[in-house]
Amino acid sequence: MPPDPGPASAARDAPAFDPELGAALAALGDEAREPFTPENLAARQERDAAARPRPTVRDLRADGHFEVDELRVPGAPGGQDVTLVSARPAGIAGPLPLLYYMHGGGMIMGNAWSVLPQLLREWALVLELAVISVEYRLAPRAQYPGPVEDCYAGFVWAAAHAAGLGIDADRIVIGGKSAGGGLAAALALLTRDRGGPAPIGQLLLCPMLDDRNNTFSSHQMAGIDTWDRTSNATAWQALLGEQYGAADLPAYAAPARATDLSGLPPAYIEVGSAETLRDEDVAYAQAIWQAGGQAELHVWPGAFHGFDTFAPRAALSQDARDARSRWLRRILTQSDAGSGPAR
Repeated sequence: MPPDPGPASAARDAPAFDPELGAALAALGDEAREPFTPENLAARQERDAAARPRPTVRDLRADGHFEVDELRVPGAPGGQDVTLVSARPAGIAGPLPLLYYMHGGGMIMGNAWSVLPQLLREWALVLELAVISVEYRLAPRAQYPGPVEDCYAGFVWAAAHAAGLGIDADRIVIGGKSAGGGLAAALALLTRDRGGPAPIGQLLLCPMLDDRNNTFSSHQMAGIDTWDRTSNATAWQALLGEQYGAADLPAYAAPARATDLSGLPPAYIEVGSAETLRDEDVAYAQAIWQAGGQAELHVWPGAFHGFDTFAPRAALSQDARDARSRWLRRILTQSDAGSGPAR
């Protein structure tokens, strides 16, 4: 088991929620903060799979506004094929930059389809970029390294087939939210170390990075955040199995374990001040800076995990979406001018 020092001072008051966010969370009732445990995990996964949207390709095409295809591509050697959902605004000629995206859900929930309507509406149309969403395998049915290898295999395939997909292989941003943010960070490390395709940026939204679950914020927000230390431990145990808590766990499993963050693409990292993952995400940004890299860090005051999903119309949620879009636009503009990341 990972060390669990439980700082005594963590019992002090947690940061207050932003008023709009707090009101939205309170309106959802206690169920929004019901923790995941090993005992309820299977039932919670079934409930999520039944309730979570899974739009069809026809739905995603939105009456011809988008070109959408489901692709089955080779997985890791000895592994199964990986499904990619590829989408782009219709009627735009020429190769487009690509956002290669990994959905959230704590490594135990979610699907590649449910995240696409928002990604297409807010980024693909506005920034004229293509999006590929990855249907990686979920824990505990698939454990490390299965999910990250799914993401890597899809990424390598997409870059190799860029011309046929109508994308610019030199302008790929990798990104994700929560578990997907952790997978994006792991993918950046993996492709750097394997000499794979070089993304121009990594968009890490409240990324799940540290299996050790022993930061100050993980204790401070216990029982308060929408994703607290109990849920976090349950998810990491599901992903890692017998490797949970191992001293030599690879950074590709939990990027906070990395000791070398040099040579990575510029990162956008955001997290809430009132969420479990706050301290590990801030530490990751600082480690990138200390390695000489670029990271733009946003800590949204009074925000809990997934705040913009629970309260999309709140002012803080709108500010967060605007900041992400500005970073993406800037990264894409810089790369179009020929200033890609250094290897």
